[in-house]
Amino acid sequence: MPAKFLPSWSSERAYCPLNSSLSKDSSGFQVKRSSCSFPTNTLFLLLSSFMGCVPSKNRPPAGVSGDDLPNPESDALVSDQNQTQPTDPVEADGVVAEQEQENKKKKLRVFIVFYSMYGHVEMMAREIKKGVDSTEGVEGVLYRVPETLSSGVLEQMKVPKNDDGVVPVIVPEKLVEADGVLFGFPTRYGSMAAQMKAFFDSTGELWKEQKLAGVPAGFFVSTGTQGGGQETTVWTAITQLAHHGMIYVPIGYTFGAGMFQMDSLRGGSPYGSGVLSGDGTRKPTETELALAEHHGKYMATIVKKLARPSSFHVPVGQNVERKRQ
Repeated sequence: MPAKFLPSWSSERAYCPLNSSLSKDSSGFQVKRSSCSFPTNTLFLLLSSFMGCVPSKNRPPAGVSGDDLPNPESDALVSDQNQTQPTDPVEADGVVAEQEQENKKKKLRVFIVFYSMYGHVEMMAREIKKGVDSTEGVEGVLYRVPETLSSGVLEQMKVPKNDDGVVPVIVPEKLVEADGVLFGFPTRYGSMAAQMKAFFDSTGELWKEQKLAGVPAGFFVSTGTQGGGQETTVWTAITQLAHHGMIYVPIGYTFGAGMFQMDSLRGGSPYGSGVLSGDGTRKPTETELALAEHHGKYMATIVKKLARPSSFHVPVGQNVERKRQ
């Protein structure tokens, strides 16, 4: 439409070209304003309709596909479906707290299984427990093995009575609950005491199914003298672990300078902590007790490193002869 036919209007009102008369002058047609006036937006719609320029609500603009246009109904539905529901912070905190509490309950356990006739091994066992308990996420559990000697024999040997209510007596089946085991016993001619050997002999059912395979284990001992079996007592005990498929864990020289002290008598070796009992009246020294505590802490660290998931199962070949000899 030629520019001269466009009406002039104020910012609020405009004159209607349909009711205005036209006159011709030297410059062409000119619109005469009439008394008919409309609001600006109304006049714009009238002119657009008159010129056939009213855009269709259903027709997309040039160059734009109809598929690209927004659809309020479908877009709102998709938006609702994809909207992430806010998480209740109170509920989330409760789940986290519950999980943390559950993890605390699932501490790894190191069984400290011992036989002690005159109390030396038991003192070592309690120090070992201190070391285990000082390790986060691990706890030590004390057990004693059953006595095989009669009360009459023990009385003649002047063996002090043990309070069985303090440290429970273990049964073989209990071992499967341990994440690690430390066995302690006195020596008998360079090998373990008969009471501990009897306990190992009672673990046949566990051996048959290899229930203890992969479990870390170690030893601590008591001997009468320096040459009475601090090393050989452990050497001869390792065979028990080998048949069960258990993992032997020595302490090496991780105790540091204490392993090299020569100014006093001390039990223990790279194979495990130990104590010298003499004739039965000698008490463990501070160094021996410190080595025992270190042994417990070191074992707990290894157990954490080798911790097995609850779903862990040792494969057992179907063609293996499981009948005991």
